[in-house]
Amino acid sequence: MHRVPKFGSMTDMLDRFDLALLNRVQKDDGRTADSLAQDVPLSSSAIARRLRRLRADGWIARTVALLSPKLTQRRLRALILIQLSEHADLKGKDALERRMLENPQVQFCYEIAGPHDIVALFDCADMAEFNAIAEELLTSSPTVRRYETHFVKNEVKFAPFVALDEGR
Repeated sequence: MHRVPKFGSMTDMLDRFDLALLNRVQKDDGRTADSLAQDVPLSSSAIARRLRRLRADGWIARTVALLSPKLTQRRLRALILIQLSEHADLKGKDALERRMLENPQVQFCYEIAGPHDIVALFDCADMAEFNAIAEELLTSSPTVRRYETHFVKNEVKFAPFVALDEGR
């Protein structure tokens, strides 16, 4: 397990080379150190060392592969807007969040401000699976007052990248 970096003064902990590497590996972590050296003015061995350190220090939380829409376009995806009960206690909210974390069909879950308390994205094989997950996570929970489902018709953009200022 990697220790989580303490945030606050990121510039004290990461230099412009680290930030440049993080910007590039966010978009393609499969690039070799030699390939990255074409964009970041460091030797490939220095890049490899820095990437190991960035992972060990928790700046890179994990590496994932984003699947092509050719493999995912037939899946049922739904954005769920959840309102918690007025009487929802912290214990009930924590239990709901824990169930969301543990369920592989929940791709993201955010606590939000506004008329809803939580937004989540469910990714399911079909409507039957969606109904089972919604029943298990939401309908059966006294913490959930109500929820709205918005089914995804078409993925227009999915780019989970954070552009870090390299100080140029």
